[in-house]
Amino acid sequence: MSCSKDSENNTVVVEDENGNPIEVDTSANKKGVGDSANDLLSSNSFEKLVVEILYVDNLQPTASTLVNFKDFLEARLNKPQGVEIVQRQVENESQEVYSIQDIRNIEDTHRSKFNEQGTITVSGLFLDGEYDQNTENGSVLGVAYRNTSFVIFGQTIREFSNQPLAPSLTTLESVVVNHEVGHLLGLVNAGTDMQTNHQDTAHGRHCTDDNCLMFWTAETGEGLLNMLTGGSIPSLDTFCIADLQANGGK
Repeated sequence: MSCSKDSENNTVVVEDENGNPIEVDTSANKKGVGDSANDLLSSNSFEKLVVEILYVDNLQPTASTLVNFKDFLEARLNKPQGVEIVQRQVENESQEVYSIQDIRNIEDTHRSKFNEQGTITVSGLFLDGEYDQNTENGSVLGVAYRNTSFVIFGQTIREFSNQPLAPSLTTLESVVVNHEVGHLLGLVNAGTDMQTNHQDTAHGRHCTDDNCLMFWTAETGEGLLNMLTGGSIPSLDTFCIADLQANGGK
């Protein structure tokens, strides 16, 4: 899922490392999904990645989820200055249902990390409530909605992890987070060109390999429970890895 450049105000005031207010242009972080794939993958323009995790209530991702996430990023991104993940709880009025515009508004209210010289940033929201595009047969667990932004429906994930014989919360969180960032990296055929045709066009920007992290069922709770075996986190298949490598990644 992609979005065009937002028309709202593209400047915000944040605090620098010394606590001083500075005005920041946020337009570089408000493009379409996949538009910054090369910037995220390569070291051509940015040698460091900072991921800002913002969560509401008690929906902080598990420590193991963040370890898995960082491992995934370091395995695929060329960032000589490293990958840093920071997290912060934010106050937000609880909602039962969120639209993409609701999610953008929450990010715009709370996000404090934006691209700067040598460093590219990503925002990840962990929210309560559910996505307004859910259906009777599919509960969406995560969405990539801007070039450096994704949302995880944390409460929905916890409800699935609490089902009998379901994978652990860490496993479900890790799969969804890695999958959504895969979209930010331009997979599949959405900002990162395919080296071999492997796009599941019936399901949009997903991989045809049903064992791949980028298979379409990784985004819905019902599909993900059927996809996972033995509680293991799916990896990218060779086609997806080849695509990333051709666009500056590892």
